[in-house]
Amino acid sequence: MSASSDAPATSGGAAADEPGAPGAAFSPLYRQIKALILQSLDRGEWKPGEAIPSELDLAARFKVSQGTVRKAIDELAADHILLRRQGKGTFVATHHEDRVRFRFLRLAPDDGQHAGSRSRFLECRRLRAPAEVAKALELRAGDSVVLVRRVLSFGDVPTVIDEIWLPGSLFKGLTAERLAEYKGPMYGLFESEFGVRMIRADEKIRAVAAGEPEAALLEIPAGTPLLQVERISFTYGDRPVEMRRGLYLTSRYHYWNSLN
Repeated sequence: MSASSDAPATSGGAAADEPGAPGAAFSPLYRQIKALILQSLDRGEWKPGEAIPSELDLAARFKVSQGTVRKAIDELAADHILLRRQGKGTFVATHHEDRVRFRFLRLAPDDGQHAGSRSRFLECRRLRAPAEVAKALELRAGDSVVLVRRVLSFGDVPTVIDEIWLPGSLFKGLTAERLAEYKGPMYGLFESEFGVRMIRADEKIRAVAAGEPEAALLEIPAGTPLLQVERISFTYGDRPVEMRRGLYLTSRYHYWNSLN
């Protein structure tokens, strides 16, 4: 099928770069289909862990070729938004699966032996957003936010201090008790109980020295080198839904990344 006749239908909402929209000539057709699939995911048409329709069904829905749909799904799978399962189909990725969960925790043991993790929550409270947090989360000054602080230990060794800021409007009902009783990954809780799914993040990393409060929590001498990771996490539509500052002790761990 030629590109001229392989134009996507816009059932359920048109992509911003659909044919006829400004800049559409610069957007490959499969990217337009990718945008339409993302819109459906954002609306909750297919929930985390659920199968999406087959490539043939999606091709019929959007009135494009199966190859165009496949290329769009390939990109979404590469972004860890969808997961292909051999012989079973394509599913919406969930933070309850390790291959998605560990996308956002890049700390790896030097010896390759992964120890069990445990969170100790220091606080969870609501307050008005400080100016820096409001800007990062695209909130109005004074909007409600939730502040979560925790220490993450591996093999009973305190290794990470996290300071997490979340939009209060999205996380109503999040309490220290709820966090403490939940046994899965934190992003899994956000996904299943608050309907907020992190799909990508921007990070800044720098070396810092542990102050007295941080040293006490990590059980190390003050001045010990730490890795500071500042992260903004986004959901569908590039909407920021988390600001996180982490202090990582790297005496037995390293920050791992794969550059493509």
